[in-house]
Amino acid sequence: MRPALMTRALITLAACLFAGVCLAQNPIELALSSDAPQIKTVTDNLALHEVQILFTEVMRDDDKRVTFVDHEFQVDDSVYFYPASSVKFPVALLALEKLQELQGVNRYSRFQLESENEGSSFTNEIIELFVVSDNQAYNRLFEFLGKDEINRRLADKGLVARISHRLSVPESDRLQTERIKFSGNSAEPIVVGPISNQPIEVLALQNLHKGIAYMEAGERIEQPFDFSEKNYLPLSSLHGIMKRFIYPHAYATDQQFHLNQDHRAFVLKTMRTLPREAGYDEAGYPDSYVKFLMFGDQPGRLPERFDIYNKVGYAYGYLTDCAYIVDTETGREFIITATVHVNANQTFNDDEYEYEETGIPFLAELGRLLIAD
Repeated sequence: MRPALMTRALITLAACLFAGVCLAQNPIELALSSDAPQIKTVTDNLALHEVQILFTEVMRDDDKRVTFVDHEFQVDDSVYFYPASSVKFPVALLALEKLQELQGVNRYSRFQLESENEGSSFTNEIIELFVVSDNQAYNRLFEFLGKDEINRRLADKGLVARISHRLSVPESDRLQTERIKFSGNSAEPIVVGPISNQPIEVLALQNLHKGIAYMEAGERIEQPFDFSEKNYLPLSSLHGIMKRFIYPHAYATDQQFHLNQDHRAFVLKTMRTLPREAGYDEAGYPDSYVKFLMFGDQPGRLPERFDIYNKVGYAYGYLTDCAYIVDTETGREFIITATVHVNANQTFNDDEYEYEETGIPFLAELGRLLIAD
């Protein structure tokens, strides 16, 4: 345990022994009380940084049945934050779920969007999506599902969300999907779509209009930026997706992601794959490239002690990481989902966000503090 945390823990323990009773302290609040500069830079102005955190330690009994010990900080589904690429996680799971329902194709089958000249496969797209958070990989899976089916399938599992658009492309909120053609086992190709979706429902949440200005087509607009039609995936749902995926049997059948054994093993392997292990240049894609919690601010290779299965998101100044972390030395298991906003000038789309200076160091130190021995 770090010295600052140990001091606070000893003080708390002494107080408990003196009083003869002790209420369990929230480990998130303990971590946020740290005087580490990476933490204090954010906690000194929590309102500005819109911090929300969920932390679960997974306990197993003698029969290996799991119990979740959950803690939270400022989590409120009614207060909007932009989830960015974290939406790729549920869309990847749902795309595989739907793929299993088609006859004659699998994750190795070649498919092609009508607007593209080259084909791909679900195996390739999901690797790109998790290992380097590729936007176009997500967009292809979005075309396969359509927004209405994404949201229906999530709602059926008891997950609150409103996924409405593609990422980083023109007409990202276009309602009709593209036709997708699969080269299956039969002589004739298998075609999915186009799918017509319902108009985007405007969100009714708090904090949908943010900042003081935004940039559009090179012009500064002096008014708050409107997120009311952007993707919505609250922290509780993102955390719940990870729980359902890692521990499906802790949930009723209708709340699970229904992936076959091969697909589940494939996603698990892919989520913990580092860019260099997938053939990316280590100079441009270090181990910490999309591993914010614990190691986001660390150069060099990640230690082998920890297995990290995660999905991050970063855009509009929002940094989010949802991670299942296993300490292979102690056998302890954790799920951490956290978001922080770094946009000091309160202007959107100007590419002036404090990701490297503030956001990633905060998430990295937060992860280290929460999982400290």
